[in-house]
Amino acid sequence: AFDKTVTKDNSLAVGYFQRGFVCLQLEMYEKALSDYHMAFSHLRKNAFIDYKQLGLRHILYAWEVLYSTAAAQCQLQQWPEARVTLEKAVVWRPEGRTAMLALALERVQNHLFLEPMQVPLGEFFRPRKKEVEQLDSKDFLGKPKVISSIIPNDEYIGFEPLRPQKQGFYEPSADAVR
Repeated sequence: AFDKTVTKDNSLAVGYFQRGFVCLQLEMYEKALSDYHMAFSHLRKNAFIDYKQLGLRHILYAWEVLYSTAAAQCQLQQWPEARVTLEKAVVWRPEGRTAMLALALERVQNHLFLEPMQVPLGEFFRPRKKEVEQLDSKDFLGKPKVISSIIPNDEYIGFEPLRPQKQGFYEPSADAVR
């Protein structure tokens, strides 16, 4: 399901983030590391992306992605890279999360594995009904129509914007009255 999701919207950072978590659970560590790198790159140097507008009640933070990247690096025994990634996460952290990242740095220095971050259990991506209804294609231009002029003296054939009115032009000719 996550493969289909990131195929349809390859800039959906939370899709890569969730797929990375699943890959870690399935012990596909290289794939998980790749997905976390993709998730971080799709944050486009933003500290977070709020997905509430799209129907997922979750905010994906850059430091969470970096923390999970470090968790994948720990599984691959890449301890120096994990330490560098966590130091990078400290730069992206919001206030009040310093203790958690300091503990993670200590665990990495002691070569202990980290538990990756994830979207809270029970949170599903559900677009609002109003947005799903708008997925049907709409014909904004309508069907083409041929309209002929009802003005007797008008000999113009073609399309153009409205022309300025001329005095006496719109009155029927003597032949037309007969």
